Amino acid sequence: MESERVKDLKNVPVPVAFLCLGAMGAPLAGHLARAGHEVVVWNRTPRRAEAWLAANAGRRAESPAAAVAAARFVFACTGADPDLRAITLGPGGAFSTLAQDAVFVDHTTASPAIARELAAAAAARGAAFLDAPVSGGEDGAKRGTLTVMVGGDAGALERARPLIGAYAKQVTWLGPSGAGQLTKLVNQICLAGLIQSLAEALAFAERAGLDAHRVVEVISKGAAQSWQMDHRAETMLQGRYDFGFAVDWMRKDLALALAEAATCGARLPVAELVDGLYAEVQRRGGGRLDSSSLLTLLRETR
Repeated sequence: MESERVKDLKNVPVPVAFLCLGAMGAPLAGHLARAGHEVVVWNRTPRRAEAWLAANAGRRAESPAAAVAAARFVFACTGADPDLRAITLGPGGAFSTLAQDAVFVDHTTASPAIARELAAAAAARGAAFLDAPVSGGEDGAKRGTLTVMVGGDAGALERARPLIGAYAKQVTWLGPSGAGQLTKLVNQICLAGLIQSLAEALAFAERAGLDAHRVVEVISKGAAQSWQMDHRAETMLQGRYDFGFAVDWMRKDLALALAEAATCGARLPVAELVDGLYAEVQRRGGGRLDSSSLLTLLRETR
């Protein structure tokens, strides 16, 4: 019977709430609206919500609580733990009206601790909370090709999966509450090392007098190939960083990873080193630059 309910969601409009319409949230909410769902949106600054409504079918609510009151599924994508706690448990927060049997899907990259906290709070209301951070960036959000890593109740994920599929190419359950956030931290640890190694390789190629563009063309066909090389090497060589995943956000994520590592006893020497390099980019005013801007430090003359 449950499988039939899940199947029906692919074709039947469902009441949905989407909280926070930033660079990631706005396109995700748009995919849900285009899939035919009845989307109610809320954003801290009404201007963004109005801009979203100018391009998509739906309506705006005045608070998170008002947005989710009639929703079977609630989605959120905000900045960090304090923002997430404010929109769920704060005054006018979503959990004050979250319906029994509702599923709250959180795409924020936040701490495993807050994921467990909010899962318990949702369960107390008879609802479910899924920590479901994403990988693929703003481009993946717009294209609907995100990878979603999920922690929480597996049955709740199966109920939400058809909706998440409106903007994701892969949706994977990793374990209990917090497992999605832990997996995202693994992703960010890998990402930090890859970006720094790519920056070093490009800087080396330039200093050695090679045509770095041709070098990338060659090595991207071999074992050195990566998503970062395919999507960022050219813009790095051009010195373009006014897009993508900001240094400020990368440092936020690495801080979460380093804190979790201290708790579980893992050693992260490369992540710690790269975090220090990002701190230097921030110190020089580059906090809003794309995370690939690590190359700017290596291009300086000694």
